[in-house]
Amino acid sequence: MYIRVFVTPGAKHEKVVVRPGKGADTNETLAISVREPASGNRANDRVRELVALRFGQPIGKVRILTGHRSRGKMLSISS
Repeated sequence: MYIRVFVTPGAKHEKVVVRPGKGADTNETLAISVREPASGNRANDRVRELVALRFGQPIGKVRILTGHRSRGKMLSISS
């Protein structure tokens, strides 16, 4: 399963919001705000944890495919 994610690091409150697709792109995007800063890969680690919790999978099954250094990311969950 592939998931598109938009991350806001260093937020005051953590939250996960589902944004519907626009126009011809019908895929949903998860907008995730995390408290961890982007430095030291800490925000990416927390994003993986939140996605794993949301889909009921272990964190080891969640991988960041693209966007390691950007706010827009593509994640995969292997089952």
